[in-house]
Amino acid sequence: MEDAALGWWGVPLAVIAGAIRISTPFLFVSLGECLTEKSGRINLGLEGTLVMGAMGGYGTAYLTGSPWAGVLVAGFLGMVFGLLHATICALPKVNDIAVGIALMLLGTGLAFFLGKPFIQPTAPHLPAIDFGFWSDVPQIRSALQINVLFVIGALLAVAMLWGFRSTRAGLIVRMVGDSADAARAMGYAPDRVRMWSTMAGGFLAGVGGSFLSLYYPGSWNEGLSSGQGITAVALVIFARWNPLYCFYASLLFGGASALGPALQAVGVTQGYYLFNAAPYALTLLIMVLASSSRRKLAGAPGELSVTR
Repeated sequence: MEDAALGWWGVPLAVIAGAIRISTPFLFVSLGECLTEKSGRINLGLEGTLVMGAMGGYGTAYLTGSPWAGVLVAGFLGMVFGLLHATICALPKVNDIAVGIALMLLGTGLAFFLGKPFIQPTAPHLPAIDFGFWSDVPQIRSALQINVLFVIGALLAVAMLWGFRSTRAGLIVRMVGDSADAARAMGYAPDRVRMWSTMAGGFLAGVGGSFLSLYYPGSWNEGLSSGQGITAVALVIFARWNPLYCFYASLLFGGASALGPALQAVGVTQGYYLFNAAPYALTLLIMVLASSSRRKLAGAPGELSVTR
């Protein structure tokens, strides 16, 4: 293998490359969930949205020949699921967590059913930017081939942080998430704000799904997601509802996921499957460390059901 030729120097290069690739769907889903939770609502259905976006994006790219058309359709499907989630949750005495689980099952089941014709065909992939053009080392050039969606996600994290702090729309979302009564007193409709926030969050999750099928791993199959939508909820808690921290946490999860394959590439096969479990172990560790019966989660919106 090429990584083996570099010896142990190939491990950090492979981890960096893997972190960038694998973190992109984590990034988009976590940013979408961060926006949704900032408005005071939890959407556990983003796993189904992610899978549906992967299927819809791949099918559209295959039928139209345009991967960017696939990205847009994936985002639109995510918005539809977000609208469905928001509409049901606006009904009296409806639990948003239960609705999210139901939509997760609906999204994954529907994607598997509708996506069967697209398992074999090959769709065009999203382009990558070659940031390693300056190097003659193939491993470095490979590690620095960065997909456009990763760059967009990184810029979006910074834009969302600025938006929450400095724009009227961001302040409204935060106010609704902290106190629905205060929002009503100011003349805002919490359900409407949460609807738009959940739809926007669903759009981002759908785009994250399109990355899975249109770039890495770059195909459509029923085992594509591996629970990344659910993991993103823990990631948002770990990031303390800060979009920029979501970006850092996504890179951390991506690097943990890439560790096993990187070690295998240099001949480390002992305990390989344990290294592959690193991101899931990290998720459990984060949830344990973030849990506390004595104090409220730092940065958590007051209207979230997990903080009441």
